[in-house]
Amino acid sequence: MQSERKKKILIIDDEADIVYTIKEICLYSGYEVVTASTGIEGVKKCIDENPNLVIVDYHMPGWDGLTTVKKIKELDEAVAILVLTVDERQEISDKFIEVGATDFAIKPIKAPDLIARINVNLRINAIQLQSMRSREKIYVEKGISAATLSLIVDYLKAQTEGVTIDDVALGVSLAYQTVHRYIHHLLDTGVVEVIPVYGQVGRPKNIYRLC
Repeated sequence: MQSERKKKILIIDDEADIVYTIKEICLYSGYEVVTASTGIEGVKKCIDENPNLVIVDYHMPGWDGLTTVKKIKELDEAVAILVLTVDERQEISDKFIEVGATDFAIKPIKAPDLIARINVNLRINAIQLQSMRSREKIYVEKGISAATLSLIVDYLKAQTEGVTIDDVALGVSLAYQTVHRYIHHLLDTGVVEVIPVYGQVGRPKNIYRLC
């Protein structure tokens, strides 16, 4: 069973130096690692290797990261997927989340930050595997993972005052773009409220708290 073996990470990237660096970080952290240089190869490795986490580049020849993530999630709903990208636009992140990505790492990323991101995504994978065993829904709606949502809600419950999206992202070790998507889901469902904080200059800073 996956819970009894070393956690396995699949790295999909067409840049050999990036694959080498991430692989060394993962091995140093005690994880088993497999690699692929294309999206098609990566999907085949997912079938053969059954990883807990996939780290995939956005821009690749052939299948790009978006197509690759979609294909992988059609095979395995529980696997966590961390997308590597230089594109910080929220609309790009939203497209990835809609097809099943769990988080993002903006290039270049420092080793300690990548390790923290890997660890939280492996935790999400463990929660999602448990949900499958319990026959519970992994997604509360398209692109919204119950596991990720619970991490963010638990963090908000532990706060004594309102927090920014940056605060939440730092507190749960997820990307700003990921947290932004989930906070707005919580706003839409009436779970959190937004409070504008007006400073002396510039736009107001929004803070969020549970209703």
